[in-house]
Amino acid sequence: MNADMIDLLIKSFFETCYMVFASTVLATIIGIPLGVVLTVTRKDHILPNAGINSVLGAIVNATRSTPFIILMVAIIPLTRFIVGSSIGTTAAIVPLTISAAPFIARIIESSLLEIDHGVIEAAQSMGARPLQIITKVLLPESLHSIVLGITLAIISLIGYSAMAGALGGGGLGDLAIRYGYQRFQIDVMITTVIVLIVMVQCMQSFGNMLSKKLNKNKL
Repeated sequence: MNADMIDLLIKSFFETCYMVFASTVLATIIGIPLGVVLTVTRKDHILPNAGINSVLGAIVNATRSTPFIILMVAIIPLTRFIVGSSIGTTAAIVPLTISAAPFIARIIESSLLEIDHGVIEAAQSMGARPLQIITKVLLPESLHSIVLGITLAIISLIGYSAMAGALGGGGLGDLAIRYGYQRFQIDVMITTVIVLIVMVQCMQSFGNMLSKKLNKNKL
């Protein structure tokens, strides 16, 4: 692999990091409130509301069940409206965010539902309002589980970002397709795969370590 190709690999690596980081932040900002609402509006929870829960649940399920490559094509008009283009790393952040947000919402819901209902009832008996229960009980108690879930979401986004390269999204996926596949440069293909594997391994290890630390601190 020559120097120019190494430069391209480094550039593609940082493009992938940019896409994954930005979409993770945006998806988390959207996904956490969604997950909280899905949890607290369930039957027998602190703010039961069957209508809101059903509608949000249907939207989340519909988005999650749409394959990423189809979602990316389907929302091209929305992507153009938001960022002014449907091609490039910034444009790829839009479908990545929309794809990851419902996944994170379900992760948050699952994590919050693991909390013993007795803890919630104890907070209610002491006069805690719903917002206080959410911010002082639900989220802090489930933080270590949420970290693990978001780690899984980031790993999925790394894979999706590579897939986005097929539609001009840039990053390692674009490099692998343009040079590794279309130009039959096997060394480029192998290198991009190795880099992606290392990224996933590092992210999983960091997430596990952080979750374990948060769980110990809680205990």
